[in-house]
Amino acid sequence: MRTRRSEIDSALSTPSVIADPSAVRRLSRERARLSRVLSHADAVSALADDTAAAAELAAEDDSFAAEHDRLAADLARGRAELTELLIPSDPIDDEDALLEIHSGEGGEESALFAADLLRMYQHYGESLGWRLEILDAQLTDLGGYRSVTVAVRGTADRPAYGTLKFEAGVHRVQRIPVTESQGRVHTSAVGVLVMPDVDAGQVDLDPADIRVDVFRSSGPGGQGVNTTDSAVRLTHIPTGIVVSCQNERSQLQNKEQAMRLLRANLMALAAEEAADESTRMRREQVRSVDRSARIRTYNFPENRLTDHRIGFKSHRLDEILNGRLDELEAALHADEISRRMAAVGRENR
Repeated sequence: MRTRRSEIDSALSTPSVIADPSAVRRLSRERARLSRVLSHADAVSALADDTAAAAELAAEDDSFAAEHDRLAADLARGRAELTELLIPSDPIDDEDALLEIHSGEGGEESALFAADLLRMYQHYGESLGWRLEILDAQLTDLGGYRSVTVAVRGTADRPAYGTLKFEAGVHRVQRIPVTESQGRVHTSAVGVLVMPDVDAGQVDLDPADIRVDVFRSSGPGGQGVNTTDSAVRLTHIPTGIVVSCQNERSQLQNKEQAMRLLRANLMALAAEEAADESTRMRREQVRSVDRSARIRTYNFPENRLTDHRIGFKSHRLDEILNGRLDELEAALHADEISRRMAAVGRENR
């Protein structure tokens, strides 16, 4: 890791890399990840030296025994954390993310909850210093979203894709809709997709494989909307993947954003195909919004959130919807770490 960081430092000073913003961004992210691990390793090494010195002093003077025990506990904790950092991770965890939220069963109520989820992610991202940009949105008359796509740029300490990937799947909501006159609790579903936002150089994309269609933007909008054929739909012929964008004013801008979405879809597809069957099934992101395929339930009458994958429950639903996702994300991350450690153990047997 130290050798690789030195190689990156050399590369970042070369004119060819300096002239390529995407290469600078990619190498800088890798360097930040390596530096996190190496900084922790240095701290563990220093703790090991201090613990050894305290053991020698404790052998001569009992008053140093308590200090030795404290250092030994810190050393054990530090080594465990370093082991976690050294477990092989998904190579795309450090990427930025594209987040798609789609309404499903439940009609207008589902679209309104899609808007609630978007606000939740926006508040959470703001608390982490992320930058979020809405690329495409289809609004409903009551202010909900039939679908919305958001680009999320993370930080070196908290990369967006590695954090948000746990949000992929079907989110079920149980509450009294604003459109319900009898006060009955309804169940609706919203689908969330999370893909890595990769640079053009990271995906081999042949222009001959892409069919481009233009059409007139639809839905509520301001000046310049619904007046020109500026919306763009791209179809990747080999895979059948279809993406579209209509939020920007010009056809060129919409095409650039649609290409961004297409690259992300292709990267996600390649990662899924490269994974083994058990991992692929575990990570599969549900693209049809079916309540029976839920990963999480938001129960408003009981102010309760349940993540069905890990059995996590919280009666702070109101706080979570306001962006307080730290406890939930920490639990999901811990579950992933335990699964990775188990996988490494199986490979070593």
